[in-house]
Amino acid sequence: MEGNNASSQTSSPLCLQNVETLINSVEAFLFDCDGVIWKGGKLIEGVKETLEMLRSLGKKLVFVTNNSTKSRKQYAEKFHSLGITTVSEEEIFSSSYAAAMYLKVNDFPRDKKIYALGEGGILEELELAGFKGLLGGPEDGRKNIQLKANSRFEHDKDVGAVVVGDDQYINYYKLQYATLCIRENPGCLFIATNRDAVYTMFDSQEWPGAGCMVSAVCGSTQKEPIVVGKPSTFMMDFLLQKLQIDTSKMCMVGDRLDTDILFGKNAGCKTLLVLSGVTSLSDLQDPSNNIKPDYYASKVADILKFSRQ
Repeated sequence: MEGNNASSQTSSPLCLQNVETLINSVEAFLFDCDGVIWKGGKLIEGVKETLEMLRSLGKKLVFVTNNSTKSRKQYAEKFHSLGITTVSEEEIFSSSYAAAMYLKVNDFPRDKKIYALGEGGILEELELAGFKGLLGGPEDGRKNIQLKANSRFEHDKDVGAVVVGDDQYINYYKLQYATLCIRENPGCLFIATNRDAVYTMFDSQEWPGAGCMVSAVCGSTQKEPIVVGKPSTFMMDFLLQKLQIDTSKMCMVGDRLDTDILFGKNAGCKTLLVLSGVTSLSDLQDPSNNIKPDYYASKVADILKFSRQ
């Protein structure tokens, strides 16, 4: 897939004059979740009605999130709890799922173990993909290291992959375990769900994202990871196999330039930046920014707002 030259175009505000052109040219809308569909536990105004309108027009909807803390099943439950009951697990592509699928399609040896520096979503997706010997996750967040002279930290020599994602339970124990596996186990894979610096856990503040955890492991191992979430091509390649739709007929809708919009542009999708999450209008218009979406809007509901007029 060849991407577009992100720096050679200008971005148009979504409006009455161009919204119908966008809708009519797209068969599938790919939505980020945090900052686009919801913020924390609150649905962003107008999202439900907009999704219903797009479905009524026969558009395919896919939800592509870099947040690895939940599995697809848990994300479906969150949609349903917020009143969007039409979203199914099959329409959700999380970075936790992408990590499991990466290992599966690359025939990761079934006799090898996997260590997760992350939360339950990663472990659940790995288990659903048929992997056994899963280590780490929230349970290791309660473990401590006793730093004593001549003490030795033991780790499982059968770990063949370390998956690093968002982890509110990160500690020195987990960092040491992941580091030893990557540095000392021959051929051990270092997989990152994503490298987002921050994410919008709640309305009022941004919180450290998986990029912080990934960078810590990069620092201790002196190695770079295989990134499976946005903007990597792996997730898009996997999506294309499922959707069987040309990327020119897809639109990526997101709130981050360096993940969502770059993800879409690299694949040749149309792109819509919404300003309801991480990126502000000043960020978009900053002269140093060279990632330009095709369109921008205040929120997802603008699609419905302008199509009604």
